[in-house]
Amino acid sequence: MSLVNIRKKSLTIETIYHEMGPGPAVPLKMAAACAVVANPYASSYFEDLLPFMADLRSLGHELALELLDVLGGKERVQVYSKAAIVGLNGEMEHGAVWHEAGGWAMREVLGQPKAIVPANKAVAHAGYRIMVPVHYIHACYVRSHFNSMEIGIQDAPRPNEILFALVMGTGGRLNPRLGGLALQDVKGEDGQR
Repeated sequence: MSLVNIRKKSLTIETIYHEMGPGPAVPLKMAAACAVVANPYASSYFEDLLPFMADLRSLGHELALELLDVLGGKERVQVYSKAAIVGLNGEMEHGAVWHEAGGWAMREVLGQPKAIVPANKAVAHAGYRIMVPVHYIHACYVRSHFNSMEIGIQDAPRPNEILFALVMGTGGRLNPRLGGLALQDVKGEDGQR
């Protein structure tokens, strides 16, 4: 019997056409797929969280595939991240189960990119909004791709729930001009450069 009991899901897509300067040839798309699930460990301390983490892999895979679908396939994805907001009857470690489950899922559907999957998490009330940092999927030092997306759901997480999110996007910030490792100079050997 699975420990994953989903109350609701949400899919948010942002299409950015321009900022202060010229617009890109193709608009930037950022998307977040979220699921609100019951926290099986709410209000109690449990030593072994690994069964929940293992059960969450299928949810991570499902959310990752939704993101690929709305962004036009894995070839278009350049940035990624994950996040969790744990309801007030939970603890930070309940959100940390998503590190492996969500990260594994995105890497699998994207063809095993090497860069670490960034993350953010919090223990908070329903309606809390969290900024989710993203970076380039093959080399985390590509400064032009340091960006973020805000996620949250008005009625989640309730005290005994967790909101899990995956975020992907089709590119870096619009009009980057602050130097650093350029996309065309990525070697892609170690996930950093």
